[in-house]
Amino acid sequence: MSVSIEEQFEIIKRGTAEIIPEDELIQKLEKSQKGGRPLLVKLGIDPTAPDIHLGFAVVLRKLRQFQDLGHEVALIVGDFTATIGDPSGKSKTRPMLSQEEVRENARTYVEQLYKILDEDKTRVFYNGDWLAKMNFADVIKLASKYTVARVLERDDFASRLAQNQPLYMHEILYPLCQGYDSVAIKSDIEMGGTDQKFNNLVGRDLQREYGQEPQVVIAMPILVGTDGIEKMSKSLGNYIGITEPPNEMYGKVMSIPDEPMIDYFKLATDMPMSEIEEIEQGLRNETLHPKTVKQRLAREIVTIYHGLEAAQASEEEFTRVFRDHELPEEIPAVSVPNSLFKNGKIWIVRLLTHVNFAQSNREARTLVEQGAVILNDEKITEPIDLPLETGAILKVGRRFARIVVP
Repeated sequence: MSVSIEEQFEIIKRGTAEIIPEDELIQKLEKSQKGGRPLLVKLGIDPTAPDIHLGFAVVLRKLRQFQDLGHEVALIVGDFTATIGDPSGKSKTRPMLSQEEVRENARTYVEQLYKILDEDKTRVFYNGDWLAKMNFADVIKLASKYTVARVLERDDFASRLAQNQPLYMHEILYPLCQGYDSVAIKSDIEMGGTDQKFNNLVGRDLQREYGQEPQVVIAMPILVGTDGIEKMSKSLGNYIGITEPPNEMYGKVMSIPDEPMIDYFKLATDMPMSEIEEIEQGLRNETLHPKTVKQRLAREIVTIYHGLEAAQASEEEFTRVFRDHELPEEIPAVSVPNSLFKNGKIWIVRLLTHVNFAQSNREARTLVEQGAVILNDEKITEPIDLPLETGAILKVGRRFARIVVP
């Protein structure tokens, strides 16, 4: 049974920050239905890190909704643009990546993407296939399609100039590169976070310049991390990875503050909006306890990625460990080699990265400073050197490790 245009629009609109413009989206949906041609929905990815978290999954889940409605996804892996570096709203440019780093990251991305996307309705492109083939005359021709004044409308560019911070030419060209991707594949719609709105609109303008029907831009809200403040990010250590074990995923959801819970329900679960509104009303009227609501949220999220049985088991384990203050039934043993010790002690930052509780020294330091690190029931709040013996229990947030020293 086909889904009406009105129903499609309501499904697509849920949780979006902005649709530019809404009337054109409706027109595209109507044309698609009448002509029997699925819309091509684009998402550009510069894989600067190999793991996907719930924040990035917000956009992926919206893409899956398009697929379930019969449309196709065009995934643009930025093997060319990632070597340039895009500030993405930050005060300085991201570091450039080598082609090999991008390709390796992309392989991991593709493996994880299909936990959310329908592989049969996903087309994967590498923008190096068209951008890397441009000669200098082609670049000049592309640059002639857009004015400097319009590029400088981008908030972070204008801010850096106002603060007398450098703005490099390759950064100005970046939005044109990303925008040309839309021209190359003739996308109907482009998805992205609100921090990519400017770049996505450039694609819309360039399509018009090249005589194509301009794409509709759908901007999704930015999901805050487990700290409830910053954008979810691996570098900040406030992320929930979609491939993390069920117990760890459940525990991380339980660690978020109360304030962003409703946003998590809207952006990270499939719950009907009517039910989410009831929960929101219950929290406001204090007829629902935040902890109970958060348990429901954790069950919903773990169920999506690991199934209902795993979600129920994670809830039981969480209750046993964190309400009844018992140790988990199974604590993985981690061997710590003597080479990591100096004068009989080990730097806590190095220990955290060794046991994979942190992906970088920066993330490890953040965990320590946040008071999330406990060794043998003692909280570690400074990045110090400390003695370590076999049998010691390391706890970071909801994760445990039993230390083995050779």
